[in-house]
Amino acid sequence: MRPAVMVTRLPWTLILAALGLAVLGLLGIARSEDLAETSGGFLRRQLIWSAVAVVAMWLATLPSYRLLCRWSYAAFGLAIGLLVAVYFFPPIHGAQRWIRMGGVGLQPSEFAKVAFVLAMSRYLMYRENYRRFRGLIVPLIMALAPLVLILREPDLGTSLVFLPLVYAMLYAAGARGGDLVKVGLCGLAVAPFLWTQMSGEQKSRVTALMEQTLPGEKPTDDGYHLHQAKQVLSLGGVWGSFIVGEQASDRSVYHLPEDHTDFIFTVLGERFGWLGAGSVLLLFTVLIWRGMAVAEGTQEPFGRLAAVGLTALFGIQALVNTAMTVGLLPITGMSLPLVSYGGSGLLAHAIALGLIVNIALRPGYEVAGEPFRYAVADKHLHK
Repeated sequence: MRPAVMVTRLPWTLILAALGLAVLGLLGIARSEDLAETSGGFLRRQLIWSAVAVVAMWLATLPSYRLLCRWSYAAFGLAIGLLVAVYFFPPIHGAQRWIRMGGVGLQPSEFAKVAFVLAMSRYLMYRENYRRFRGLIVPLIMALAPLVLILREPDLGTSLVFLPLVYAMLYAAGARGGDLVKVGLCGLAVAPFLWTQMSGEQKSRVTALMEQTLPGEKPTDDGYHLHQAKQVLSLGGVWGSFIVGEQASDRSVYHLPEDHTDFIFTVLGERFGWLGAGSVLLLFTVLIWRGMAVAEGTQEPFGRLAAVGLTALFGIQALVNTAMTVGLLPITGMSLPLVSYGGSGLLAHAIALGLIVNIALRPGYEVAGEPFRYAVADKHLHK
C-alpha cells in the first residue's frame, strides 16, 4: 500500500483518542502513587509497557487482517490452552491469573478477549451460521469456555465481557430479532450455573451493592471499596486537587484499594475534577464512534465483524468500569482499557487498536460467500 494512501486512510481521531486515554492513565497512576505516599514503581513499569504497546499496535497494522482470519480458530484454541495453563502456576494474592516466566508475568485472559473476537468473526461471517437459532448456540458455547475458566481464576470482571460481546456481534452480523431474544433468555438460563461457579468473594461483591449502611457508619468488607470510591471521587469536586489542592487534612479519606487498576477513573476524578472524569468519558465515546465508523466503512465480512467486536470490547469495559465506580453496578474488578495499570491489559488493547486500524487501511472485500456482499451489491444496483 502506498504511504500516501495509508496516511489518508488512517483513523487519526481513533488513534488520538487512544493516546489521550493512555496519557490520562499515566497521570492517574502517578496520582495513585502520590496518594499512597510510596513509590511502587507502577508508573515506571507502565511507561515501559506503553513503549512496548506502541510497537505492538504498529505491528498489528502490517499484515492484512485477512491472514488473521485463517488463524483465528488456532489463536482462540491457544488462548483457551493458556487459560488452562494458569492453574499450573502458583497463585498470586489468592488468584491464578498469571503465567510468570522470570520476572515477567502474562495474563492470558486479556489476550483471550481479542482471540475470541477474531474467532467469533470468522464463525459469523458465513450467512448460514446465524440465520437459524440452532446456529446461535455455537457462539454461546464458544463464549462459555473462556468465561468459566476465567471466572474460576477468579476474575469476575473479565469473565463478564464475553456474553455482551456475543450479543453485540450477533446483532452486527444480522441475526434475527426473535433469535436474539432467545439467546438472551439462554444467557439468563445459565446465570444460576455461573453463580454456582463464583467464589464467595465474588458473590459478596454483587450483594454488597444492595446493602444499606446507617448514616455515619462506614461499610466494611466489599462495601468499603464502593464507599471509598464514591468518597474519593467526590473529593475532587469540580476542579480537582490539581488546581485547588487536597481538601481533607485526614489522609485516610483518600485511601482506596486497587486505585491504580480498578478505580483509576475515581483517581482521575479526584485529581482533575469533572474535567478529568468527563475527558475519560468523551475520549471513550470518540474511540467507540470511530471504531464503529471503521466497521461501517468495511465491506469485507470478517473485517466488519472484527471491527465491531473489538470496538465493543472497549465500550463494554468502559461502561462497566465507570458504572461500578459510582455504584451503578457491582464491584467486579474490571479494569479500564488503556487507562488502568497492567502490562497485559495495555498490550492486548493496543493489539486490538492496531487491528481496528488494520481494517481501516483495507476496507475492501473479497469474492466469497459472505453476508455483507449482498447488501453492498443491492446498494450499487439502486444507485
